Amino acid sequence: MRSHYCGQLNETLVDQTVTVCGWVHRRRDHGGVIFLDMRDRDGIAQFVVDPDTAEAFANADRARSEYVLRITGRVRLRPEGTQNPNMPTGMIEVLAKEVEALNSAATPPFQLDEHGKVGEEVRLKHRYIDLRRPDMIEKLRLRSRISHNVRAYLENQGFLDIETPVLTRATPEGARDYLVPSRTHAGSFFALPQSPQLFKQLLMVAGFDRYYQIAKCFRDEDLRADRQPEFTQIDIEASFVEEDDIMGITEAMIRQLFQEVLSVELPEFPRMTWQEAMDRFGSDKPDLRIPLELTDVDDLMQQVSFNVFSGPAKAEDGRVAALKVPGGAKLSRKEIDEYTKFVGIYGAKGLAWIKVNERAKGLDGLQSPIVKFMENVVEELLDRVGAEDGDIIFFGADKARIVNEAIGALRVKLGADLNLYTQAWAPLWVVDFPMFEADDNGRLSPLHHPFTAPSCSPEELKADPAKALSRAYDMVLNGTELGGGSIRIHNQTMQSTVFEILGIGEEEAQEKFGFLLDALQYGAPPHGGLAFGLDRLVMLMAGAKTIREVIAFPKTQSAACLMTDAPGEVSADQLKELNIRLRQKAKAEAAGE
Repeated sequence: MRSHYCGQLNETLVDQTVTVCGWVHRRRDHGGVIFLDMRDRDGIAQFVVDPDTAEAFANADRARSEYVLRITGRVRLRPEGTQNPNMPTGMIEVLAKEVEALNSAATPPFQLDEHGKVGEEVRLKHRYIDLRRPDMIEKLRLRSRISHNVRAYLENQGFLDIETPVLTRATPEGARDYLVPSRTHAGSFFALPQSPQLFKQLLMVAGFDRYYQIAKCFRDEDLRADRQPEFTQIDIEASFVEEDDIMGITEAMIRQLFQEVLSVELPEFPRMTWQEAMDRFGSDKPDLRIPLELTDVDDLMQQVSFNVFSGPAKAEDGRVAALKVPGGAKLSRKEIDEYTKFVGIYGAKGLAWIKVNERAKGLDGLQSPIVKFMENVVEELLDRVGAEDGDIIFFGADKARIVNEAIGALRVKLGADLNLYTQAWAPLWVVDFPMFEADDNGRLSPLHHPFTAPSCSPEELKADPAKALSRAYDMVLNGTELGGGSIRIHNQTMQSTVFEILGIGEEEAQEKFGFLLDALQYGAPPHGGLAFGLDRLVMLMAGAKTIREVIAFPKTQSAACLMTDAPGEVSADQLKELNIRLRQKAKAEAAGE
């Protein structure tokens, strides 16, 4: 029906006849001449309709915003003074000969160029309209290019694209499963996969050696800006590899992706241990663009009479950390109070601070409600953090976990609020993660998942599981975890040992993971892999604020689809087929209602 997309029209087509199809982006009537800005997925072009072409003019006169038109006309240069060099089609226009209305349109719920004034709920309710916006089209075009680039790279490296099941069985992987009742097996449920983890390991046992998949994953967990109940993973697994092999392959993939798609040359990725990341930045995904670091001052605070500091400093699970902010003394008390509320979100009971106005004046040059409690250590404290005039020092004092989360998050917020970024892109690898983490009751759970290989023998793991390190690695970019992976357990004895430490008995292990444990008996090769969050990767590369901006049809933060009203109720007949009775309806029936 067309010869060109709107965005393809340019000076090389002058005097040629073209036909385009698209939507009316804007209509203007200038003294009897109608100007139509037509839009399709490739861009916007200007069309001129003269009264001389009576039928075309009448159709153009009836057209309104978002009408679907087919226009045939001759390309010509725009008159001097009306050209727009900042627009790909801004040097030309098309003098229309024929205008055909393919469909009319109701008045849209919002104007595409005024979407910023419209709430996200309205845009998600009418997502098909929202997706017409050029910037949304560009984000999804970018997503397509990224997926294509990843596929081409991995297939060139010998990886095979293999699909894994979406209907599987529930396995504990860190989040709640989405369950699907079975009609043919009454009382039994499938689970949607949180990841293809077990199946990709089985593919390695089967001998496929190198696998990848751009896979849908499902997790029923609390949502935030970079989480969705269904998300997309670039899933990678390979046999006969060690950490450096997987990290080398995937780092090269990301560097090539940025070069070919964004023309950005990423540096080689530095490596940092998990412990160093937590000590210096309070986070296992530190944003290295921000030149702020946490400084341990436990030894100094053990010497002060201020119990708010000395208590955590002396506690086995406590920490006192200082965060120096150059030039931060200019922060007002109101701003400091806002930061105090902010760290409270992470469990911090308060936010102590010292402003360094004139260090040469000693205590008289410091401004703080707490400095009187630490006169004996204040000079050493200032030296340790490298404080200078005009700086402010924030403190976190509590359990180490709370200090890391609160002051680590404060570091990131200050970096954004004060625009402290020193570079555009800051990638790194975080390695040597703990194998397990303990809850408040001392119960151990895997920091990643129970199939991650430890960096020690089964005997050493049993002897002191809390201190064991895993063979895991995360790729981090600008404070966002792009992907995480590990060398997997390929030995049945080691896998059984991990299950035992996690309190998963032999019977439970057989019930939930019997197929994997059986497979490990039959010559499983050493293997490992990594999974990237495609949505997060696209979000970063597109400069978007949330992954909802780079997913065609996302869910809200309450895991609902406003456009389709999903999730929704189903009929009584459907429930009966599945042998399910809803509790509220059962109660009503019992009450005779």
